[in-house]
Order: sequence, then C-alpha cells, then structure tokens
Amino acid sequence: MTTSATIHPFPSPRQTDAATLRRAIAASALGNATEWFDYGIYAYGITYISAALLPGSTQQAILFALATFAISFLVRPLGGLFWGPLGDRLGRKSVLALTILLMSGATLCVGLIPDHARIGFWAPVLLIALRMVQGFSTGGEYGGAATFMAEYAPDERRGFYGSFLEFGTLAGFSLGAALMLGFSLLLGDAAMHAWGWRVPFLVAAPMGLVGMYLRSKMEDTPVFRAAALHDAGQPSPRLPLLVRRHWRPMLVVAGLVVALNVVNYTLLSYMPTYLHRRIGLSADEALIVPIIGMLAMMAFLPFAGAWSDRVGRRAMWRISLIGLLVAVVPLYLLMATGLAGALLGFAVLGLLYVPQLATITATFPALFPTRVRFAGFAIAYNVSTSIFGGTAPAIGSGLISLTGNELMPAFYMMLACIVGLIALHFMPETAGRSLHGDPFAEKRA
Repeated sequence: MTTSATIHPFPSPRQTDAATLRRAIAASALGNATEWFDYGIYAYGITYISAALLPGSTQQAILFALATFAISFLVRPLGGLFWGPLGDRLGRKSVLALTILLMSGATLCVGLIPDHARIGFWAPVLLIALRMVQGFSTGGEYGGAATFMAEYAPDERRGFYGSFLEFGTLAGFSLGAALMLGFSLLLGDAAMHAWGWRVPFLVAAPMGLVGMYLRSKMEDTPVFRAAALHDAGQPSPRLPLLVRRHWRPMLVVAGLVVALNVVNYTLLSYMPTYLHRRIGLSADEALIVPIIGMLAMMAFLPFAGAWSDRVGRRAMWRISLIGLLVAVVPLYLLMATGLAGALLGFAVLGLLYVPQLATITATFPALFPTRVRFAGFAIAYNVSTSIFGGTAPAIGSGLISLTGNELMPAFYMMLACIVGLIALHFMPETAGRSLHGDPFAEKRA
C-alpha cells in the first residue's frame, strides 16, 4: 500500500498551518451548506412553492414540483463538464468562488418569482430556468469543494477533516428545513402560502457572499500548486483522453454514487413528502422527523470520518451498504407505525448512512491523479447523480402510485445498495495515500 510517506516526483509544498486548514474547511463547507440550504427549503416548502408558482390541482402541482426538483440534476453533468476541466486548468478556488455566487443568486431569485396567478406560465418557466442554473453551478460546486478540502487535509487525517464538508451539507439542509418549518409555525398556513415561503430563499444571498469572500482569500491547495509547478506547460487532457485513461475510477465513483444519492435524496428530500402523504403524519410532524434525524447524523459525522482514517474507507462503505440493505425494509415498516416509530426509524437509517456520507471527500477525490481530479470526480459524480440522485424522489413516488406498495422507495434503496457493493469490490483502498499518486495505476502494477 502506498502511503503519504511514498516519494513522488512533485515538489513538497509548505506544511499547511492549523489556521489555514481551518479556513479551508470553512470555505469548503459553507459553499456546500449554501447548496444544500436550497435543497432544504425547496424540499420542505414544496407544498407552498407548488401552490404559488405551478398550475393544476395540489397533487398535480406537487408532482410537477418534484419533477422540477429533478430537472436541476439533469443539468449537473453539463456543469461538471464545464467547471471540472476549468478547475484542473485554472485552479480550485477560482471556480469555487464563481459557483457559490451562481448558486446563491439563483436561490435568491426563486424567492422573487411572481405568483402563477400574476404572470401565468412564466412562473413555472422562471422556476425551471433558475433550477437549471442551480444545477449547472452545483455541477462544479460539490466536486470542487470536495477536491479543495481533500487537497488541503493531511493524508493521515483526510477522513476526519473531509467529514466537515458533509457536516456543512447537513447543516445547510437542516437550516433550510428549520427556517421553513419555523416560519410555518410562526406565520400560519395562510401567510405561508401568501408570502412567507419566500423569506428563507432570501437568506441564500448573504450566505453566498460570505462563502465567496472566504474562498477568495484562500490560496489554492498545496497539492494543486505542487502539481501545477511540476506539470508546467503541459495541457490538461481533453475529455475523450480523460475517459479513456481514467474510466476505472470514473465507473467506480459512478457506481458508489448510485447507492450514495438514492439513499441521500430519498432520506433528505423525499422523506417529508413521504411521511406526510403516504404515512399520514401531519405536515409539521413530517418536517420535524428528518430535522431531528439530521442533527443526530451531524453529531456522528466527525467520529465516522476519523474512524475511516484508522480502518479504511472500504470497511466503512461495506458496513453502511450491507446495513442499509438488510435494515431498510424493517425500518420503513417501523416508520409507518406513527410519529415515535418514524423518529426512531429515520434516525437508524440516517446513522447507517453516515459511514458513506462522512467519507465522500476522503474517498472520491483520492481515486484520481491531481491533473484530472476535479474533472474526473465532477463528471462521474454528476452524471450518476443526475440519473439516480435527483430523480429518486420522483421515482419513489411514481413507483408507489404504479404499484400501490408503500415500501417501493425501500426496495429501490436496496437495489441501489447492491450496485454500490459491486462498485466497492473494484475500489482500491485510499486511506493514508498521498494525493500525488494514482491508486488505480498502482493497483494494476
């Protein structure tokens, strides 16, 4: 196994001091929090958004809103194709400063769209356009933030530091969900439908500005600067060459992301709708259950990340995937028993998911060499996410409508976990490895 002590033909960058490392973590995590803040307010405010901006009956509007949620994911591969190679050529921080501005600006503008009663079909058109802008920017945001965080973290503690990117994910989602729930309780249903649902969207603007400021003040990562110095004058490989040379890590990432994001978007985005419309919890109860579950997940993320530095990433993923495969149906049945069962079932599902979530940043960027890390990760991640992640809520709802079986989202999650286990079989262990290496080339050697 190649460790961080392995000698590579790259200049050794200056040791990152603790203060710089903390700023890098904050700059990465805040951008991810801004991205997921949008998902939180959209998922938890979908009833109000659909009533204000979309035509048709309540059921039709909600289905349209779920489809609109998926539309942003269909654009993410284009974002990955655009931002990924740019980040490998110009640097991580320049791209990340732009993506967070685009993302937060589009979220702000969703809150400013006039009602469907005022501007007719232009309301859904504007919503779809802004969701596409969000998807395009997110195509560079997540891969860039994970790469930025991984390349700043020490090799032997990449799991621990990388877990804070996902802490930002849950913090942003929880903040968005809590704001939507808080305004709902404070203002009441009538005011929420009239104007209250818009207020959480306006919070995205200051979050984006703070994130851009933090990122603009950072140097690019030590790993990227060392590689850029070593490879000076050499052009970055074009997409066909990138795919031909690095198809193995791209397929492994894509397969793992099937499991990761079917679980992720089913739990975090679809669960409020599922608990309310399928299980029969009240609207407020359906919002409270995932918020409490996410807070529990946040508490365990750093510990899971640190543990992966000791036992390896493969072990953590195997525990999570097998645990979910075995337990998801019983836990869905438990959630169907009422509020207490829903709280316990969601919490256990969330904790089984934590070993995957905590190790994304430490696992995926390390599978690619530095010159193609941003592009390879962003493209593979976003193509898989667009097909299987953002569509998970709509597929889960559609399968229930088609079959009448309330457990279909659980069965879909099981299928995704099987795909993840197959991909995991081909993934080399990356814990402790230097990011200057190429683990797939070393594995073949």
